[in-house]
Amino acid sequence: MSKDDLIDVQGTVTAVHSGGLYRVQCDSGQEVLAQLSGRMRRFRIKVVPGDRVTVGVSPYDPVRGIITFRVR
Repeated sequence: MSKDDLIDVQGTVTAVHSGGLYRVQCDSGQEVLAQLSGRMRRFRIKVVPGDRVTVGVSPYDPVRGIITFRVR
């Protein structure tokens, strides 16, 4: 699946789990378990609880996603 197929949603990071996973509360009320995208890892962008992020969610598995952008 390419990045263009993902559904972008806005949310807030609520918890950080081991293994690079983050719990994100979406604005629509949905909880998503997300990991950092490769580009965010490459440039060492840190994400902490309380940050506003954009999450790419797969239409096939809406419970997991990829954090693609951290709002300043």
